[in-house]
Formats: sequence, structure tokens, C-alpha cells
Amino acid sequence: MAFTVDTTVGTLNQEAAIQAFKQFVGQISHSSRVVAVHDSDADGVTAGVVWQRAFERAGFASVHRVIPDRERNAWTPNNRAIIQSANPAYLFVMDLGSRSEPVISGVPTCFIDHHHPEGVPDGDTLISAYNWEPIPNTSLIIWELAQTIADISDLDWVAAIGTLSDLGDRAPFELLTTAKRKYTAKYLKEATALINASRRASHYDPEVAARALLSHPNPKALVNSESADVQQLRSAREEVKLALDEARKAAPIFSGNVALIRMNSPCQIHPLIAQSWRGRLPKLVVIAANEGYMPGRVNFAARSNSVNVLEFLRSQTISAGEGSYGHGHDQASGGSLSIELWNELLTKLGFPETAFTKS
Repeated sequence: MAFTVDTTVGTLNQEAAIQAFKQFVGQISHSSRVVAVHDSDADGVTAGVVWQRAFERAGFASVHRVIPDRERNAWTPNNRAIIQSANPAYLFVMDLGSRSEPVISGVPTCFIDHHHPEGVPDGDTLISAYNWEPIPNTSLIIWELAQTIADISDLDWVAAIGTLSDLGDRAPFELLTTAKRKYTAKYLKEATALINASRRASHYDPEVAARALLSHPNPKALVNSESADVQQLRSAREEVKLALDEARKAAPIFSGNVALIRMNSPCQIHPLIAQSWRGRLPKLVVIAANEGYMPGRVNFAARSNSVNVLEFLRSQTISAGEGSYGHGHDQASGGSLSIELWNELLTKLGFPETAFTKS
């Protein structure tokens, strides 16, 4: 598996991003079918919700959101089929990265993102904050851009949840500071935990999180809600907590500058485990690998405080085959590989004795 990375680095600044957004939206008639595909984490879901409400309020008659499956990759055959079934005349791809390969050929597409960009298809639009300082999360970018087409000031708390989830409590953005003062940090944090639970639980259903955001006026109302959707989020959160408690018992093993933590859970807890060990092993690349998340696959998260994990993973060349890896952020990446390819990667990293086996 070799990597060819486009040198595109993204939109110069927020002003240029607004101009690019207005130019793309300006070509869309209000009767056209407008579709957005967005990530399933809190940042992706909040970006999708803000986008949906903004386009509805701006008078677009046919607005539709799509969330990818557990691979969270818009370019896989299954996710392309899901997006194609939404029949987009225009497409937005948000918080899922960008590539030079079209998601749906022939459909004008606007990519809005903050990950390391890997190109943009000819004729399409890339709005990337990758080279901004500081780098905002996707829902914050969407909230700023969408204000140019509709009044979405009441959705500040939704964008703040995405910001809190992706960038933490001390993210240096006015939106988060204002939202904490307006809604309290307590309710924003509780709402964030609930929204994230829907994609981490063994039953992957992030649309529940989107519905909860769309049907409540503020984070306090969401947190205190007894709606079926919020109750499902609470159950998911409890399941994830139990899975995390179990996974935290695993100790890392080491090879060179890599620490490997193995787990077998149907929950998407490997990113949380990698993040928790990242601070304890600041000089190493921490890889948390989960062989129970998807049948026949190993899903893994890589984190580091000292190494560019994108470059590190891309330097580990393995055979072509099922899966992908080495996308995302400079210090936060990962992948999803067939067991055969994962074992090949393990050997490259110096862990041949820890090969996974098909169950």
C-alpha cells in the first residue's frame, strides 16, 4: 500500500474560505437536491446538523444528510452507494478528509475539513483549515461559513459541542468561550459525551445523535431529556464506559518507538485508549488495536505527542488490499485493515509475535 499525497494545503484563511463557500453555494438553485456526507463523531454530526439547518433556513427545498458506515470513509464502495442513493445534484463532504479522487463522479463537490488534505478533484472546491493558526474543527468552520446564507446564531451550542469534542475544553475560540458562559460547561460536556456515545457503542447509530441535536433547543434540554433518542444515547454511553474500563486493564508492549495496546471490543474505544496512553508515553507512537470492532478487520488508532503519525504510518509500506490507513491529523491517525494486512504491518513495526488470528 503506497501513498501519493497531493501537495494541496487548503484555504489560505477564513476570508478566502467564505469566498469559496459563497461561490460554490451561489451556483446551486434552491430546487436542487443538496446532499452532505459527514463524519459520525461529535464534530462531524454537529457539522452536519448546522449545515442542514442553515440550508433549510436559506430556502433550499431538498436538503439531505448522509452518515457513512463504521469505516467512516466516503470513498469505499458501500459508502459511495449510500451517498449515490441520496441522489445528490450537489455534494458537501465534511470532516472526512479530501482526496484527488471524486466521491461521486460528475457531482460538483465542496470538501470542508481540517485534516491533512490529500488533494481535491478537478473542478471541485476544497475549504481546508489545515494551515490556519489555530486550526478550527469542522463544525466551527461550518458555523462560520453558514452564517453567510442564514441566521444560525441559535446553533452556537451545537457547533460548540463539536469544538469541545475535537479540541478540548481550552480550545482558543470565542465560540466555545461564549457558549460555556451562556449554556455552562457542565451541560456542554454532558451533551458532548452523549453525542459521541452513539458512534462508539457496539450498535452503530450516529443518526440518533443527529436527531437529538435537531430536536432540542440547547444542551441542558438535551441532557435532561427523556426522549427515546436521548435514552438510547445514555445506554450507549454506559456500554462504552464498561468497555473502556475493561480495555484499560491491557498493558502496552513495545518495539522501537512504538507502544502497542491490544483489545477485543465491539465498541469504538481504541481511539480513547490510544489517547489515554499518549500522555503517559509522550516520546512514543501509541497504537491501540481493536480486533473486535469489525469482523475480519483490525481497526487501530495511532497517537503521538512527539512524532507526525501520518508520516510515520505512511512510511510503513505494506501490500495492496482491503482497508486503509494513514489519514487524518498529524498527531492523530489510524486505520482499518484486513487481518492479513494488519499482521504484515505488525511485522513491519517489529511485533511479529503478536499476530492476530481469524476468529
